[in-house]
Amino acid sequence: MSTFIVHTLGCGSAKPTPRHQPSCTVVEHRGNLFMVDCGEGAQLAFMRQRLHLSRLSHIFLTHLHGDHVFGLPGLIGTLGLSQIGGSLTIHTFEEGRIALTSIFDTFSRNLPFEVHFNVIRPEEAVIYDSPSLSIRTVPLRHTLPAVGYIFEEKPRLRHLRRDMCDFHGVPVYMFNRIKAGEDFTRPDGTVIPNHLLTAPPSPTLSYAHISDTVYMPDLAPRIGPVDLLFHETTYLTDHAADAPKRGHSTAAQAAMVARDAGAKRLLTGHYSSRYDDDEAFVREASAIFPNVIAGREGLRTPLD
Repeated sequence: MSTFIVHTLGCGSAKPTPRHQPSCTVVEHRGNLFMVDCGEGAQLAFMRQRLHLSRLSHIFLTHLHGDHVFGLPGLIGTLGLSQIGGSLTIHTFEEGRIALTSIFDTFSRNLPFEVHFNVIRPEEAVIYDSPSLSIRTVPLRHTLPAVGYIFEEKPRLRHLRRDMCDFHGVPVYMFNRIKAGEDFTRPDGTVIPNHLLTAPPSPTLSYAHISDTVYMPDLAPRIGPVDLLFHETTYLTDHAADAPKRGHSTAAQAAMVARDAGAKRLLTGHYSSRYDDDEAFVREASAIFPNVIAGREGLRTPLD
């Protein structure tokens, strides 16, 4: 079973359509849920995908346009009605903290959990760090301050070779230290090298979420090789002239970023309402980068 999954809840752009909901993605890592953007209807999409509200503890906003934020008041209200305790951290700009605090104070008083704000800036910085995962921001170029988020696993523990551990008499209380790379010293002083007791760890996984931005040729090295890259594909090349004026990218430009970053797969999304064929984005991107997935509501993309 995968421990790192990207759930697509909404892949439309600013103007809603019957086909697509506004932007919302949930990253699931080892049972914890991290939401990126919270467009209108996010809580219903969350429930349709049978995700558990009690596991959601962080929401990351890429920028403060309504199609990425308007679902937050409803989600917060539902969390309150569900009597879910603990705390929720919202990562956003100072303007977002001010606006959302006012909204929550008006419509969601006396919540049974604490809402914390982590004020971010449009810069490269690690904003979340745990023993198994770090999340960093990269600045984007949109019509107002915006960031992308890079989710990167920490190095994993080595795998025990249980037969060798038993052969050399390694006690159970030493297993975690052995998995962390420590050699084992037998009672007679003989040192058993770690590589005889373990196998190499599973490779680490990474996901990059690049929402609203113009094409940035200098972005790829700052993303780095990732297992999955979501990069907005608002337009096709036939409307390429509209993209920079409105702070967006084409499917072909997203493919160039994926290629140059060394990504393994590209996930499309944030489609303009003028299009009714999502596969057209895949066709355009695939001409440049071969491994393209068409984003759609309800899509579940494991990284391993």
